[in-house]
Amino acid sequence: MQRYSRLAIFLHWAIAALLAFQIAVGWALEDLGARGFALFQWHKSIGISILLLTFARVAIRYWKPRPAPVERGWQGALAKAVHAGLYLFMLGAPLTGWALVSTAKVKVPTLIFGIVPLPHLPLPMSAHELAEGGHALIAWIGIALFVLHVAGALRHHVLMGDGLLWRMMPARSPLLLAALPALIAVGFVLGRAVLPAPAAKAVAAPVLPAAAEEEEEMPANAAEPADDAVNAVNAAAPAEAGNAAVAEEPVGPPPAWSVQPGGTIGFSVGNSGETISGRFSKWTAKIVMDPDHPDSADIRVEIDLASASVGDSYKDGMLAGDEFFGVAAHPRAVFTARGAEKTGTNAYRASGTLNLKGVSKPQSIRFTLSGTGKARKVSGSATIARASFGVGNGESSAGLDPKVSVSFGFSAQAE
Repeated sequence: MQRYSRLAIFLHWAIAALLAFQIAVGWALEDLGARGFALFQWHKSIGISILLLTFARVAIRYWKPRPAPVERGWQGALAKAVHAGLYLFMLGAPLTGWALVSTAKVKVPTLIFGIVPLPHLPLPMSAHELAEGGHALIAWIGIALFVLHVAGALRHHVLMGDGLLWRMMPARSPLLLAALPALIAVGFVLGRAVLPAPAAKAVAAPVLPAAAEEEEEMPANAAEPADDAVNAVNAAAPAEAGNAAVAEEPVGPPPAWSVQPGGTIGFSVGNSGETISGRFSKWTAKIVMDPDHPDSADIRVEIDLASASVGDSYKDGMLAGDEFFGVAAHPRAVFTARGAEKTGTNAYRASGTLNLKGVSKPQSIRFTLSGTGKARKVSGSATIARASFGVGNGESSAGLDPKVSVSFGFSAQAE
């Protein structure tokens, strides 16, 4: 029996295995939300790979001789229709997927397997719904054609006994006859295996009375509530009576502190039971403060939002977009505070204002100082209600926790 060329055989089974993987993953992507971001990038990469391999398969189909059809009449016409439909599926599914991401409201950059950038197609935003609907419809039609194709091949090889499958084997080997079709099952199983585990259900923390929260001593790196009401209370809270009674008058103006290289500002946020962590690599701080007289504090921190990174080029591209930081219109976040209060030994709280993405809201930070004299180490934290600033306002943010934890640490030298 005449066989297909070895290159055609390789492409046939490779594309079949990749399609099985895509089907397994595609069923689950819609329900994963933000947890499926990395897998979505793989889905796009493999989709474009299928597109390129299909172009190669079409070229080889007309370049290398093919075995003659084994059926005539309506059965032969049906087999040809299924084959033609499969080619349209292998071309149409990646192309509509490409159109879908190109017309999405949130422009997520695509790097094929994290290496090769894929440009967006020059399509209008109004085409998004059509691309989305077309992608889903083609996928379901493709699954039906996939099943028909497999059923037809088994009918010939097993029921009719004409050995049809040998045409798509590089050699007449029972081992290959079992191994190559098994690649389809392997692709599907791998697609299911790489799906993230179901998100753990969040357990609501007990709410303490406001008075109890104020009386309880909090560590310097504890999360600070960021809503307006709590910050208003924090801003208005008087200094500890004991400290006020023994406070000495400051001698001269408070010192200005120069931040030394090597400091960090990091952030983390819950993501459907997991945690996404990152950092800002570019920021500046101007600090004036006498540690013995914290009410003298004058703090200004500017953060270059374009320097945000979570260690993944895809997600970093999303952070710069309008759904998150909107870097093009709002390149910097600025925190300012006048005055601070002592909350414990070497522990302080500063209540000020955070300007982020064009929105200004009250914000508090907690920090500790260690060291003496003109050299001090600073470490602290804050908790920011991201929705108040319009950070994470799209579908891909559905699984993110409402509050983002921020931590910082650096050394400072008195000027």
